[in-house]
Amino acid sequence: MNIGLFTDTYFPQVSGVATSIKTLKEALEGQGHEVYIFTSTDPKVPKNKFESHIYRFSSLPYLGFKDRRLAFRGLIQAVEIAKSVQLDIVHTQTEFSLGLMGKFVARQLKIPAVHTYHTMYEDYTHYFAKGMLIGPHGVGRIMKGYMASMAGVIAPSNLVQDTLRRYGVTAPMRVIPTGVCLPEHGTKQTNLREKYHFSELQPIVLSLGRLAFEKNISVTISVFSEVLQTIPEARLVIAGDGPARKSLEEQVEELALEDKIIFTGMVNHDDIFDYYKMANVFVSSSDTETQGLTFIEAMAADRPFVAIHSPYLDNLVDNEAIGTLVSDYDELLAGITKYLKRPNTEEDIAYRHKKMKDVDANTFATRVLAFYDDILASYHASDVENEYPNDEEVGYMKRILRNPFRRN
Repeated sequence: MNIGLFTDTYFPQVSGVATSIKTLKEALEGQGHEVYIFTSTDPKVPKNKFESHIYRFSSLPYLGFKDRRLAFRGLIQAVEIAKSVQLDIVHTQTEFSLGLMGKFVARQLKIPAVHTYHTMYEDYTHYFAKGMLIGPHGVGRIMKGYMASMAGVIAPSNLVQDTLRRYGVTAPMRVIPTGVCLPEHGTKQTNLREKYHFSELQPIVLSLGRLAFEKNISVTISVFSEVLQTIPEARLVIAGDGPARKSLEEQVEELALEDKIIFTGMVNHDDIFDYYKMANVFVSSSDTETQGLTFIEAMAADRPFVAIHSPYLDNLVDNEAIGTLVSDYDELLAGITKYLKRPNTEEDIAYRHKKMKDVDANTFATRVLAFYDDILASYHASDVENEYPNDEEVGYMKRILRNPFRRN
């Protein structure tokens, strides 16, 4: 099968979405399929650099989401490329420029388009004039407009599926959790404990991901300050970068914990598993997660996690070997302390390995392919009444061209 993945964010940009797309691409290729990435240009990628099966379109940074880029040309070029590689299906991974491009390509080639909804935008409206441009309720109308005429939609969790149904999205939908590409056996590892001058037995807590305000990392820092009262030799490593970093560093300074809490900055994707391996426990105090990719990565690295209850995690966590879910500050403190004192047993490792069989990259790709097959089996090119957007889609595109989060 020839598959086109359309995304505004891709490597070398570092994000959960980029990781998910790269994982899917490589797993689909591993099963013998041809996968083509249609994405935006990136300042870190030389203009004339050849990248096999990757096509980049001229773009600019997007206001409000600086790690997102908007392509501003390339529609006809994308159609010609799609025809030349004989795409069978379009799979959009964004609701913005490349997503619209993917829908246009699918219409022109009379092939189905499916979409994965990665981001719960209700949790991000504060980035746009502190929520004054749009409230959470307005997001539903915008997303419903984008997903009009989609042949199918993939939701990474039941929470996302329920949200899209609440928005009024009527397309065939399937819940497919994002998979994780496990490090190959024998892959060389970096001893990060040595790099950061930790002893082999020193208790280490890890927070890893984008440093955004909605991730509530400030709560993790506050809780860790209390962990130190009973485990003074413990250290907290905050791996990643983002808009909240300055505020978090100021919080650490106010607590006089500069020698106890380490900010690593942006982490190379190839080094992520080394960070999990360095730690005793991975911690997230975010209540906005929809895919749980970092939790699966922790599990794949044989490390437990402590996180906030969510429908997705409530379904995933069924044993302390996987993690502990909490509802408040005191439970978060107790959960972290427990794992810093609790040994990582052979039974724990065996349980995680068994659990990983359900969320590895190959299983992920197999489930997505099954959805593609079902969509293709029921799709009829003759059902496409015309090659142009309907009224609902036109309304969506007008808002995108102005500002997707602008009130009417």
